[in-house]
Amino acid sequence: MSAAPAGSEFMERAASFRAELTAHCYRMLGSAHDAEDAVQETYLRGWRGYGGFEDRASLRTWLYRIATRACLRTLENRNRRALPSGLAGPTADPHAALDAAPDAAWIEPFPDSWWTPPEPEAAVVGRQSLRLALVAALQELPARQRAVLILRDVVRFSAAEVAQLLDTTPTAVHSALQRARAHLAAVGPTEDGLAEPTDPARRALVDRYAAAFEQADVAALTRLLRDDVRLEMPPLRAWFSGRAAVATFLGSRVLTAPGALRMVPVGANGQPALAAYRDDGHVHAHALHVLEVGDDAVSAITVFLGADLFGPFGLPTALP
Repeated sequence: MSAAPAGSEFMERAASFRAELTAHCYRMLGSAHDAEDAVQETYLRGWRGYGGFEDRASLRTWLYRIATRACLRTLENRNRRALPSGLAGPTADPHAALDAAPDAAWIEPFPDSWWTPPEPEAAVVGRQSLRLALVAALQELPARQRAVLILRDVVRFSAAEVAQLLDTTPTAVHSALQRARAHLAAVGPTEDGLAEPTDPARRALVDRYAAAFEQADVAALTRLLRDDVRLEMPPLRAWFSGRAAVATFLGSRVLTAPGALRMVPVGANGQPALAAYRDDGHVHAHALHVLEVGDDAVSAITVFLGADLFGPFGLPTALP
């Protein structure tokens, strides 16, 4: 088969795997931008090597092999991505001066529109494996342990398949998997932390959260917060824990005037999220809020400051 027909056949057969490969690379790398780059590299390498593929394995398995290796190369000489809570303890004073951590590599949010489960029954597992808290916990694992855990527990490859993907043995895969699971159990979110209200209750809670920001209603927002709520704002290194500290910070620094913010619903990491636009004469992109909710309260707020992440979510950087 000539190169052109082979390349055309590859792109046609491989197109359906792009969304799940992008989600896989995001779990590995913690960055939507890096995941896109890794998937582009995967498809370029796949296109170039397809003539020698000869269906010795499934195309999906072969693509995961290329993608995982691309991620491992990216991770070789790079600091792990984290959220502020992964670098230091909470800031005690809500009135303290705020500064960025210019050398830190931060976790990025992942657009829900980029991912669809390959099978309906995989939806819950896939969505939970994209949650910010879990993705942040995954970044604490050594790169190959991270790959083993994701390939076994999320992608659901067998130990033998993972061993082939990573050029190792099933015994080594089992060992790495046990270490990764033990570490994740120690640092990752609990099942209770992953529980959510029903869809109508979740929508109502997010609507009340958006209204509190738009109306600068500190009292209404405070009523929505769990006692142990956490607020993080990368690239700022400061973060706050507890309802009093979070409400004091937001009330004194953010919710200062009704109408200063417009909140637009969006989906990120399988969690409720809102794009915040600031109105200071013209309405411009300000931040993305990704919420962790449980029962009838907000348990975590991660605010990604800046307009550079609006593009991947298909959001404009300004509103009329």
